[in-house]
Amino acid sequence: MTALFPGPVEDLIEELGRLPGIGPKSAQRIAFHLLKVSEREASRLARAVTDMKARITVCSRCFNVAEARPDTAAQCGICRDSRRDPHVLCVVEEARDLIAVERTREFNGRYHVLGGAINHLEGIGPEQLRVRELLVRLGDEPIQELIVCTNPNLEGDATALYLVRLLVDVDIVVTRLASGLPVGSDLEYADELTLGRALEGRRPLGG
Repeated sequence: MTALFPGPVEDLIEELGRLPGIGPKSAQRIAFHLLKVSEREASRLARAVTDMKARITVCSRCFNVAEARPDTAAQCGICRDSRRDPHVLCVVEEARDLIAVERTREFNGRYHVLGGAINHLEGIGPEQLRVRELLVRLGDEPIQELIVCTNPNLEGDATALYLVRLLVDVDIVVTRLASGLPVGSDLEYADELTLGRALEGRRPLGG
């Protein structure tokens, strides 16, 4: 079958189509938009992507995104901030969920990014998440409350239930976000007011 567009355009459309939330039509629109911009603008975009891949890693403590530091282990700005409350730890699935919580301005503790949620249909169990690292932190840090801030869907609920059972003998309070978040939704799409109220009304788990 004859290609509709020259090779470089087809390649760009294909790569853009691999991005989450970008379908074939959106990929085409973005590709043709990039064809119209100046070479300087296109180079700036390419440089930003390359620079991000070269300089960004994961925080050695909470696994949020962090800038790589050649002199020491990389830590994100939140972990380096001594003003954050070290006694409260918010567990989220992905770094983008952390951003959603931060936007509420209702939380001043620290975070732990699991790197996903339990999904047995996709072969994701606790072993594929950063649960072991969480347990190490609970032993090393003065954490008194653990807020399970996983998404209010089947996978997030399964992950929350697993953590509750795992921590049943650990001397900390384990809470979950209150109702107000629509079931089946993702935290990153929740508005600040709804998520803030859910944080304020969090409830104990397993009690």
